[in-house]
Amino acid sequence: MSQALYRKWRPARFDAVIGQEHVTRTLRNAIASGRSGHAYLFCGPRGTGKTTTARLLAKAVNCLHEELAERPCNQCANCGAIAEGRFLDLIEIDAASNTGVDDIRNLREKINFSPSEGRFKVYIIDEVHMLSTAAFNALLKTLEEPPPHAKFVLATTEEHKVPLTIKSRCQQFNFRLLTLPEIIDRLRWIIEQEQLSVEPQALELIARQGSGSIRDAESLLDQLVTTPGDIISLERAQMVLGTASNEAVSALVDAWLAADGAAGLRVIHDALASGADVRQLARQVVDYLRNVLLLQAAGDEAPLTLPDGERERMVLQSRQTSREALVDAVKAFNSAALTTSSSWQPQLPLELAFISLLPDEPGARAIPTRPSTPPETSATEPESKPTAAETLQSIRDPQTALAQEAETPSAQAAPESRPTITLQAVRRQWDAMVARVGQKDRNLPPLLAMCKPLGVEGSAIILGFEYGMLKDKFEDRGEARELVASNMSDLLGAKCIVRSVVTAQYTPPPEPQAGKPTPEQLDTLVDREAFYALAEELGGQVRES
Repeated sequence: MSQALYRKWRPARFDAVIGQEHVTRTLRNAIASGRSGHAYLFCGPRGTGKTTTARLLAKAVNCLHEELAERPCNQCANCGAIAEGRFLDLIEIDAASNTGVDDIRNLREKINFSPSEGRFKVYIIDEVHMLSTAAFNALLKTLEEPPPHAKFVLATTEEHKVPLTIKSRCQQFNFRLLTLPEIIDRLRWIIEQEQLSVEPQALELIARQGSGSIRDAESLLDQLVTTPGDIISLERAQMVLGTASNEAVSALVDAWLAADGAAGLRVIHDALASGADVRQLARQVVDYLRNVLLLQAAGDEAPLTLPDGERERMVLQSRQTSREALVDAVKAFNSAALTTSSSWQPQLPLELAFISLLPDEPGARAIPTRPSTPPETSATEPESKPTAAETLQSIRDPQTALAQEAETPSAQAAPESRPTITLQAVRRQWDAMVARVGQKDRNLPPLLAMCKPLGVEGSAIILGFEYGMLKDKFEDRGEARELVASNMSDLLGAKCIVRSVVTAQYTPPPEPQAGKPTPEQLDTLVDREAFYALAEELGGQVRES
């Protein structure tokens, strides 16, 4: 009977385990010095080599080779028995199926018996986090002081569920996800051993779909193998794995950047009609947008392995939108990828994610733009000033003046009116401002992370710090305040200043009552020059408080 590829080509030596050199090197040194531990805890994502390494450790401690550094040798009787699955002193327990305290008590009763064939009895408990609390408590004493002939290897994908009392009794090793080149190299080696024909683009697709798990990638390759002489093409891999083409994903991102709803929905429906899976397509879009975001943030130094043509296209796309918009897009499509599709409308989460990123008005760009500055008043236009009587009337009846201003068409508004700064606008542009400030002063963003905008008073943005020490540190940093104010002014399209306070000592200004003008509104309603002229004409004197 044929074996699955991941079982057939399971590493037989420590040096054949890829991507986990920090673990295998330590274990080999312990074996070579004859100082192997009695309990180990292997943590990490699925398919990264935890169980394989546990079996290699069981081989090494029971290997009969005279040279300790050469263990496991894969030639002695014990190594052969373990490789063939008939070694009685290697006991593998699935904690997901044996979660109760009775199972652990049964283990404790049998552990005192001497090994049948090898030097040590090795217990591998897979998915150990599935044990019940009572089972963990029953295991504690045995795990701390096992018989001299017993060793434990606990494996888990959810380290946070393992009690600290268990962790403290084990040597813990953390396994990492593999990189794309590491998976491609391993798959290429298996392809050579199996004498398969796989197109390079299909091989890269399989490796990407593995998502850092070598076992998942090998299983996907096994899924595509039919006959020895068959060629695994990119189109066939996409059809079997339910993935869309890179061109379709890139076209969907282009449609979003151009705010072309019709084109984007057409791409989604065409991809699904060709056999792509909805959630898989959403994951591909997330991965693509992540690469665009990393290229926008780090440029050429981004840790990405991409073909030159695809990289250039992503760089161009990264220049067409803001970082805030990219982050929102990643979150929207990631939410669609995690949403369970309904049976009668499976494409709905993906469609909603795309449509939510489009502007409300068709044809408008989905990219936030800076507010345009109002046109300057022509020098040839005569400046009309209110008469003294009109000024006096506006002072006496500001409510009437506000009502008249509200009825005036927006096209006739005074060109020198300043854009209003709101707290919501400041908070929306906060991350973009911190990123811009960080390009000029790398030490300032960590300090800004310890404050938040509390309010807006006229053109002043109030920044609140939890502690006075942090506020003083911000104020002592020379041009920090001016740097924040100038960048925020550019983003808001309005001149602003920055004031720092201690959060607990700041009281936000009261909201203006409905129907009453604010001091800023009164200031815009009254022409100061006309007011002073009126005072001089009436023989009065103006005093400003």
